[in-house]
Amino acid sequence: MYLRRIFILTNNSKAMKKILVCLFLILTGLFCLVALGASERKAPIKSPIKGPEGAIYYKITLPKGFDPATDRCPMVILMHGIFASQSINPMPALAKELAKAGIASIRFDFNGHGKSQGRMQDMTIEKELADARAVWDYVSRLPYVEGIGLLGHSQGGVVASMTAGRLAADGITPDGVVLIAPGSVIKDACQAGKFFNARFDPADPPEFVRCLVFMKLGREYLLTTQQLDIYGTAAAYQGPVLLLHGSRDGTVPMWCSEKFLEAYGNHATLQVVEGENHTITRHRKEVVASTVAFFKRVFGK
Repeated sequence: MYLRRIFILTNNSKAMKKILVCLFLILTGLFCLVALGASERKAPIKSPIKGPEGAIYYKITLPKGFDPATDRCPMVILMHGIFASQSINPMPALAKELAKAGIASIRFDFNGHGKSQGRMQDMTIEKELADARAVWDYVSRLPYVEGIGLLGHSQGGVVASMTAGRLAADGITPDGVVLIAPGSVIKDACQAGKFFNARFDPADPPEFVRCLVFMKLGREYLLTTQQLDIYGTAAAYQGPVLLLHGSRDGTVPMWCSEKFLEAYGNHATLQVVEGENHTITRHRKEVVASTVAFFKRVFGK
């Protein structure tokens, strides 16, 4: 009977295609999780950008035909989410399309992620804020850069918003900020003792908890995230803000973007992307196009 079912499936091209696609996605996801979780085995890297946990790996994408020695252009700093990296979409897609619009970008791995130094277990929002500021300081010294914007996805959206707020408090104003499904829910999750599949005592968490099997979040992250003043810090930035949030995001609730919208007031816009999920895989072109249009406008391109 089972052989008969297998025979039917193998002779049904559509069913077989779905099975192969599912297997590919599962194996790809497991590979990424293992690779990102293997922080202890990272090889040393050379980088002019240093964060609290060491060297920060990054990639700069310039417009086609751009000569850094003679040309000038704006740049956007792209910040990925938790358990992700600069090499995971939507970051590469954003970099590619921004370059087509004459806008450079720099995407980097936060400490403990991707190829940057540090362990995931030692990661905190404060350390990611320090990473982001180090990247900002590096970009602001590049002679060919005129104008800088910030973009963050998920937890990277929290970091981007707070970085802009802290820069504004220091008298520095980014030209524009884009927050894609900003994950301010991390504070509520840590306060409730529920982070993805991990459960813990929020008042006294263990040394670390495991999320998504391979990922370790440390006690310091679980405690300090509970105390973040996310919206208050973000609100110090008074420049233009675009919020993008998928209507079918099952990871970060829509109320996160709505609270950011309330904190920013009338200089922010919330665009709901119908049918989009948290990983930006269903309507990526729309999200990328809206992002590029926003930065073209704020940079006067």
